[in-house]
Amino acid sequence: MSAVRVLTSHGEPRPTTNPYITMLTGALRRTPGVEVVTFSARAALLGRYSVVHLHWPETILGLGGRRFTGRLVRWVLAALLLARLTIARTPVVRTVHNVELPADAGGAQRLLLRWFDRLTTHRVVLNDRTECPGPSTTIPHGHYRDWYTGPRSSMVPGRLQYVGLVRRYKGVEGLVEAFRSVADESLTLDVAGAASSPELVATVSALAYDDPRVSLRFDYLSDDELVAAVTSAELVVLPYRFMHNSGTVLAALSLDRPVLVPDTPVNADLAAEVGPGWIHTFTGDLTGEAVEAALAAAREPRAASPDLSAREWDDAGQAHLAIYRLALSRAGSRERSAAPRSRASS
Repeated sequence: MSAVRVLTSHGEPRPTTNPYITMLTGALRRTPGVEVVTFSARAALLGRYSVVHLHWPETILGLGGRRFTGRLVRWVLAALLLARLTIARTPVVRTVHNVELPADAGGAQRLLLRWFDRLTTHRVVLNDRTECPGPSTTIPHGHYRDWYTGPRSSMVPGRLQYVGLVRRYKGVEGLVEAFRSVADESLTLDVAGAASSPELVATVSALAYDDPRVSLRFDYLSDDELVAAVTSAELVVLPYRFMHNSGTVLAALSLDRPVLVPDTPVNADLAAEVGPGWIHTFTGDLTGEAVEAALAAAREPRAASPDLSAREWDDAGQAHLAIYRLALSRAGSRERSAAPRSRASS
């Protein structure tokens, strides 16, 4: 059987590329039967490929770019690519990382993103709870054990850690407020990650003011800095107001640290998968009582490491190849009728 030549929606991975993309690209390149073509204007418009695999299609549109002329060029490129895919009936596979369109997408961008959606032949979802139209297959997000290999810190008793981008929906303000209501002077909270706006930095800083137990670092973390921060913690706290897929949860688990996260069906499934003692949850707004209860539970005996055996990257490569071939087999039909959800074997 001939190899499937796949155009991805991202360029050649660089040190700053999302680790998920880098590890998946590596897994695909190790998978016999797959040839990966990373994105460029020339490859997309003039190159040879049989399947397109989208992750965040808004990256093709230059969403978030500062110069209007640059964004306009990206919109034209996307429209030309969409026209090529439509005329050639090239099958499109889409990994559903986010369930909503980007909040900062304008009218033209939303039109192009919906065009990508209409062309999608098959969707990859990262958990069984993701609802989407048309045929889909669950391929769990791979672990980070082979990625975060930097020096580990010694665990600091009572250390609570937040890592990752600081954005409004991630609830860092609520975390600081909840922590300040905890009377235990032996506990500390470290917040580490770049903030989305100066206003958010000011808000969080004001909330943390005059509590010496709270430390704030509003900077991007290198991989080694992330490893050091996470492994110094007794409990990683991710107080998101909305959480569906979270690579940060898997990063903490890959580094053998328990997490406190919102009580959602996705997180309940993950807790059952990885074993007891690793996932702790809260409902509603995070409170100091919930933090203290989770820390007490995290101190109970548990296995040395969470079970992440269902999240091996080579398994993901094989599962993606099966989806590409399935998409090609349906390429002659424009039908987008619903089909039963399947789950890739691990």
